[in-house]
Amino acid sequence: MNQRSESRDTQGLPQLARRRFLWGSLLGAGLAARPARSAAAQARPAGVEVRLALLLGNRSYPQPFDLPPIPKNLRDLEAVLVRRGFAVTSALDLDLPAARRVLDQFITQAAASPPDATVFFYFSGHGVQVDAANLLLPAGLNPSARGEQLQNSSMQLLADVVRRLPPRREGMVIAVVDACRTGLKSGEVVGLNQVEAPPGCLITFSTAAGKPAIAPAVETQNTFYTGSLVKLMASVPDQTTFPELMQLVRSDVRETMLNHPLPAIRQLAQDPFIADHTRVRLTVEPRREGAAAAAPADIDEDAELKKLERLAWPAEVLQVAEAFLKARPDSAFAPGVQVARDGARTAMRALQRSDVRLFKAAFATSDDMPADQRQDLLRCGRGDKDAAARMAWRFREGARGGAGYGGSATQSRYEGWLQFAVALGNGIASYELALHFRNTGQPLLAAQFEARARELGYTPPPDLDNVRK
Repeated sequence: MNQRSESRDTQGLPQLARRRFLWGSLLGAGLAARPARSAAAQARPAGVEVRLALLLGNRSYPQPFDLPPIPKNLRDLEAVLVRRGFAVTSALDLDLPAARRVLDQFITQAAASPPDATVFFYFSGHGVQVDAANLLLPAGLNPSARGEQLQNSSMQLLADVVRRLPPRREGMVIAVVDACRTGLKSGEVVGLNQVEAPPGCLITFSTAAGKPAIAPAVETQNTFYTGSLVKLMASVPDQTTFPELMQLVRSDVRETMLNHPLPAIRQLAQDPFIADHTRVRLTVEPRREGAAAAAPADIDEDAELKKLERLAWPAEVLQVAEAFLKARPDSAFAPGVQVARDGARTAMRALQRSDVRLFKAAFATSDDMPADQRQDLLRCGRGDKDAAARMAWRFREGARGGAGYGGSATQSRYEGWLQFAVALGNGIASYELALHFRNTGQPLLAAQFEARARELGYTPPPDLDNVRK
């Protein structure tokens, strides 16, 4: 492992953010790693929301794969997370054994936290996919090594991190991967694979699946994604939810890079990936016991917000959201409404495609509808590709001749929701649709959606791909 000493510029950071890192050299020597807790976390009164964060960042890779912005990423993100009530453990340049030890300690800490706790995992460094698995490369590992070596020497995002964190239906698990590089060589296989978030989890990548994320070659700048994340987490209104924050970050990254003065940056503009399966509304500002309630908005604003929360049909979501933003552009809830508006526009464009056969009746809610299904339906009206796939899966057994539900409309509804998910960018749904059409004797459609899945950045696991062929 390439160990080095980094000078930390703490001037301008809040005093609470001036905290020690866990260094690769110390952990490699076998010294115990203890999660560092901020003074703010230690002083937190009982009964206040528990928030835990683990930040792993790796700058030190064999040349030319060194990533100078990573230490600044960790410092700046740590500072804003502390401001938002998180107890943060931050680790720089760990080899694989040291990284696993720190992760194990964090998972133990998360398992002992209350059911409504918020658990935040962040990785910034090199990330690759091998055999459809997303790998987080430790410090010192050459990203150009053979696939087998990368698999044996890295952590898997889902198997080693996300699936080991205790599920939280009352809280939230957030996993952020800012996997980047300072340059690209012709012919390189780049980017991470699309994933499905388990219940209670929000997963974000700094760029679209199968696409590269680039980083400045200087240590005085953040990567594009982390820079936007830090800026917006610090500045959005307290009522903004974490899924809304990630959508705002996605838009900010795209706009920043598309308008960059360097043509090469504009050409490689990133479109961050989001997989959202959260089940609770969790705002960036934590609950605080005994805190005074926010002053209520006027009754019209409150009524419009409640109306918006009940709408699933994209055209109606768009209409109410636009009216709200016109009347209350400075509302504390405006960023969340903006996300709903933009998502509804995306959903409407998807529904207008000739290869999407899904109509307004599919978005109808009922009083006896299960809560998780209603929530997914509302998200579909806001352009959520993963919620659309989950809606399709509710009809899957019926489409295959199983019990299912929905009578004769089951297969068309299953196909329609998958088509909608594909139009929203879900490569996993596209591959499932390819398998479905192959199994129902429609090889041309199967080939079309298999190609689309790969265009969207999804690589099927080798065993699934071999079974299909």
